[in-house]
Amino acid sequence: MTAFAKPRHVVVVGPGIFGVASALQLARLGVEVTVVNDGAPANGASGRSLSWLNSARRADTTYHRLRLAGIDRYRTLAATRPDCAAWLRFDGGLTWDADDAANEIASVWQLEDSIGYDALLLAPHEVAAVTSGVDPATIPTQGAIFNPGEGWVDLPSLIDLLLTEFRARGGKLIQRAGRAQIRIEGGRAVGVTTTDGGAIAADAVLLAVGPATPAVLGELDVHIPDATPISLLVKTKPVSTPLRAVLNTPRVAVRPTPDGALVLDSAWSEEEVIAYEDGTYAVHGQTVQGLLQEASAVLEGNPRLELEGYGVGPKPIPGDGEPVLGAISQIAGLHVAFSHSGATLGLIVGELLAREIVSGNSHPLLDSFRADRF
Repeated sequence: MTAFAKPRHVVVVGPGIFGVASALQLARLGVEVTVVNDGAPANGASGRSLSWLNSARRADTTYHRLRLAGIDRYRTLAATRPDCAAWLRFDGGLTWDADDAANEIASVWQLEDSIGYDALLLAPHEVAAVTSGVDPATIPTQGAIFNPGEGWVDLPSLIDLLLTEFRARGGKLIQRAGRAQIRIEGGRAVGVTTTDGGAIAADAVLLAVGPATPAVLGELDVHIPDATPISLLVKTKPVSTPLRAVLNTPRVAVRPTPDGALVLDSAWSEEEVIAYEDGTYAVHGQTVQGLLQEASAVLEGNPRLELEGYGVGPKPIPGDGEPVLGAISQIAGLHVAFSHSGATLGLIVGELLAREIVSGNSHPLLDSFRADRF
């Protein structure tokens, strides 16, 4: 056996929430870290995420426990950094189902209650007493679940905060370097090369490139299934509304933003996005207007919502819906972070991955999510 040697230099590919959170934790552990990207930080999925911090509708599984640990780390951040209050909130989440035979809100509440996940099953007229800004007429008679412990985060603001400390600790961020290709020598990751001709040597590499992860690993003969869809996140202009909670409803999800606007998404609107072979997208005006109207319909007073802008692009989801995290067994020194719930998991995954990379010891909370399961 060869004794494990603590890496002196780690390259992190991708400055989304997984990449930046991991890079900072590595720097805190005394490792030299370089983060490389083909653009600015948070220019991918982290920049167009609803960023709802939750573990709703989850059974008592390892994934649920990892999400709870993720929320815990955000609470620690909120307690120690009051300057985060504008963009890290715990004002709860409210969810309801469509008024049809598929409505399972009562059974979902029973599940959440049975595992101790803080949940209130409310009739429509009871909602205003626990959270404001919602039109009760839009909630079906089966009721809604309010989860007081849930919240939201503005990921670009968080990434900026983490990068500030990362740089202060000597971390290096290389932006707009083009596509980074992982260098393999003797079955080991030894750094990256970029399309602009740069070469960065390293003792370990963390791949955190969101929806591009399956393709990059496929080039290395590491195959993981991919269920990545195209996401659409619409942002309104600032609007006067008392809404503070995140809303997850049959036709639209809504959350506030630090600047008084709202961001919106839905499953049906994603299906209407046109994806072209050259990697560009088209969004129908009627799709955007439809989202704005659906959001207005669930808000108290049904305010007129105006479009500020939108983001569109791939939303990372592994083929089985579960995260892919940790070392790639076929290639020494190569690690990966690929998951849908990047906002909820961002801080905890960064912490646990950094500890694994530095110590060489796997963390049991990540053992269910290795790429080897495929």
